[in-house]
Amino acid sequence: MKKENIYKILYVISVILLIAFVIILGIDYFNYDKINNSAPFYVFILVRIFEFVVPSIIIAIIAKIVKKKFGK
Repeated sequence: MKKENIYKILYVISVILLIAFVIILGIDYFNYDKINNSAPFYVFILVRIFEFVVPSIIIAIIAKIVKKKFGK
């Protein structure tokens, strides 16, 4: 694989992480039970943001840097 195409793979990984965030958050929403959970739902959202969105942003920034270095 050429070095010029690495940034495309990084962008794809970033998008996959964002899609996974939406899917997992939807699953959390349907499984959330107000009676059994002492934490409010926004805590679940914050945890999922740190698990999926923050790494996605970091990978997108790295992809942009790699594109600038190796891209056209």
